[in-house]
Order: sequence, then C-alpha cells, then structure tokens
Amino acid sequence: MRKNIVAGNWKMNNDLAETQELISHLKLQMVKEPTAKVYVAPSFVNLYNTFQSLKGTVVNVAAQNMHYAENGAYTGEVSAKMLKSIGVNTVILGHSERRALFNETDELLAKKVNAALENDMEIIFCFGEELKDRKSDKHFEVVKEQLENGLFHVEKDAWKNIILAYEPVWAIGTGETASPEQAQEMHKYVRGLVTDKFGKDVAQEVSILYGGSVKPSNAAEIFEKEDVDGGLIGGASLKAIDFLNIVNSFS
Repeated sequence: MRKNIVAGNWKMNNDLAETQELISHLKLQMVKEPTAKVYVAPSFVNLYNTFQSLKGTVVNVAAQNMHYAENGAYTGEVSAKMLKSIGVNTVILGHSERRALFNETDELLAKKVNAALENDMEIIFCFGEELKDRKSDKHFEVVKEQLENGLFHVEKDAWKNIILAYEPVWAIGTGETASPEQAQEMHKYVRGLVTDKFGKDVAQEVSILYGGSVKPSNAAEIFEKEDVDGGLIGGASLKAIDFLNIVNSFS
C-alpha cells in the first residue's frame, strides 16, 4: 500500500528563531493522525534543533542534501554518518536547484544514493525536466535518463528506502502552469519505468510526489490523481497554515 506523503522543503530560509516559531505553529495545529506522512527539511544549521523540537510528534525531519563520502577534506559538506548521529535518517537528493545551481550530475547523484543506502537512510529522489525539454517534447526522455543514470542501478530491495519526487522545473517560477493532468501523465510514466525495471510489486509500493508549485488551492485536485501520492512543497511549506492545509488535502 503506497503512503501519502507531504514533505516541506524550507530551502535556505528561516534563522533559528523563525524556525522555532514555524515549528511551534506546526506542533500546535497539526492533527494527531494526519492522512499523510509529514516531513520537513530545514537548513543544516537548524536540523538538530528541529529534530529535537519535533520528537514525539508525527512530523519527520529530512536533510536537504548530503555528500557521498563518509568524511574527508570536503569543506562545507555533510555526510550521512553526521546526519544519522543527530537522528536524521531521511535526505533529499537531486533537487532541481542542486542540479541547476550547483551542477550536480546524474553520476554524482548515483554516488550519493549509494552512500545513503549504505547508511540505511531513506531517500527522497528528485527529477524533472526544464522548460526547453518540455517545449521540445523531450520531457519523458529527460526524466527517464535522470532516473536510469542516478537511481536505477540500485538493488530491488533498496526501494523500501526510496521516495520519488517529480519536479517539472518549467512550471516553477516561469509563468507556465502544470495541470493536474500533466502531473498524472508523468507520474504514470515514471511508475511504468519502475515496473519495467523492478517489477509491478515495487512500482505499486513506491510513493511518487509532485513538486510543481503545490498550494492549498490546488493540492486536493493534484493529490486525487491516481499516481500522485503527495507533494514536495517549497514556498507554501514556510507558512504553517498553508502547509497544514496541503497536508489535510488528503482528507
């Protein structure tokens, strides 16, 4: 049975006081038994505080990124071992901003995936096409390549630790709009790729999240699509009421 999941990616936002205020609102207003599994991903400097503050709640904490090495001369980087040492067992890999702004390649992401799995971490693996890919009808080709090169080398039993997140980069801050039907089309295609490579049992268990500017006003319509199992939420996750309304869209 696939899990409904809503993950809030706070990106490079919120200092310590702002993070604590957002956490307080989430704890105060979150229902005791949400119909989706909930994650938040704060900045690295706020990870430990967030994990400690959310202990005993239904909200899980994820890291926004990690390095593939266990340790070494990688100034500014964080390893899986470091994350696990503070209680964080989930990491977002391959986010569109990491790919575009920090030149993360499929080959690099494959190494990060390996490191996360070797440390028994849960992965939210992101992928998606840019506007030029969509305009030239190469969106399926691009997504397939990202998944095959960055993720599909793993063993079948690794999928118990993998969540997928489709980000149509062309629909984020471009003025273009992705419809729920377009989201479903890609999610169905991706589930088919997983079926072909790893079998129907794996494909029917893996959750595929949508990360294309989900808001309280469109969440329910997107989440009702057959192959959409939730969302990776950016800006709307920075306001507790908006994030909670998205979480509650499954109700």
